Amino acid sequence: MNKQLAPIGIFDSGYGGLTVLKKIVEVLPAYDYLYLGDNARAPYGTRSFETVYRYTLDCVKWFFAQGCPLVILACNTASAKALRSIQQQDLASLAPSNRVLGVIRPTTEMIGTVTRSGKVGILATKGTVSSGSYPIEIEKFYPGLAVYQEACPMWVPLVENNEHAGPGADYFVKKHLDSILAKDHSIDTVLLACTHYPLLLEKIRQFLPDGIQVISQGEIVANSLFNYLQRHPEMEQRLSKTGSRSFCTTDDIADFEQHASLFYGTTIKAEKITLT
Repeated sequence: MNKQLAPIGIFDSGYGGLTVLKKIVEVLPAYDYLYLGDNARAPYGTRSFETVYRYTLDCVKWFFAQGCPLVILACNTASAKALRSIQQQDLASLAPSNRVLGVIRPTTEMIGTVTRSGKVGILATKGTVSSGSYPIEIEKFYPGLAVYQEACPMWVPLVENNEHAGPGADYFVKKHLDSILAKDHSIDTVLLACTHYPLLLEKIRQFLPDGIQVISQGEIVANSLFNYLQRHPEMEQRLSKTGSRSFCTTDDIADFEQHASLFYGTTIKAEKITLT
């Protein structure tokens, strides 16, 4: 791989980051992208901070070894539990001119501009909720905003088992929406703070009252990356632009390809890699 020009790395613990990659490709189609799903060690959502940090760092090192100068953690759990440590502790020694970005900051930077009531609901995995990352980051940008969180542990399995569109999903979707709205009836904006959740969007809208906005992260992260590259020409000039998309997994290729088509919207071909 050309060391001067290389793809943008897109990382997730599994398949969910493909919903983010799909939106990034729509906004920035000319660039090359290398996706890695660490499916062999998924899910990350229930693991400790130390474990998520260690796993994510392994994957970031792999991207750097492939020549990627820019890596997007398209995973809320990794962004919540590992991003800051990698940025502050590891980048300087690993690759000082490389960058690792996440999905939480772009979302929290804009969420205060869309709520009218100042009451926001966060739907996420247990790991993301327990990290407190969303309330902490939102507080930095919008100190007056009221933030309510709800862990939805069954939503990811529903999506990954292709049950998200069926009647079996109704109970679990309604349960958590009712729960978060009961915390404050003035909530008018709900953020899907997990990259799997956009596949449940139809169900979520079915059980939400009219007038409540639902925000998915893909488009926000894609627009944020567009702006980042405009502000940082020194990074933009290091990126290859042949329109290629490559997909890797740490687990079974056939299983990854089957699930990936659900998240990405088209059939893909993957390669299995081993992290050392």
